[in-house]
Amino acid sequence: MGLLHRSLSDILRIDLNVGALDQLQWRDLGKGLSMSRLAREGKRELILYRIAANAASDAFLKHEHIGGEFYLVLRGKIADETGEYVKGDLVFLDQQSVHTPRAVGDTVVLVLWPEGVRIVD
Repeated sequence: MGLLHRSLSDILRIDLNVGALDQLQWRDLGKGLSMSRLAREGKRELILYRIAANAASDAFLKHEHIGGEFYLVLRGKIADETGEYVKGDLVFLDQQSVHTPRAVGDTVVLVLWPEGVRIVD
């Protein structure tokens, strides 16, 4: 699986507006995982994930990124088969990449799927 990773912490300061986050429409996916769709056009989606500190380790299902995936960790930490990524880390996974992410602690992640996702058995 191809991976492109860069920390933006040395050039960006990320301060989340918790009040604004709370005003978004959140869909509870269970196991401590919530999703808010910010934009969608065809298969492209821009979403926020909010993962509770006590979320189940299997809150995210194993999935494939048809056209790849970009994500920016806004708070907390995401770990998967490729490594661990913290606040300020920008990650790109190649087309057809497959992974099973899990959050470490209270986490917020901004995700762009250029061509959607598919759950993998």
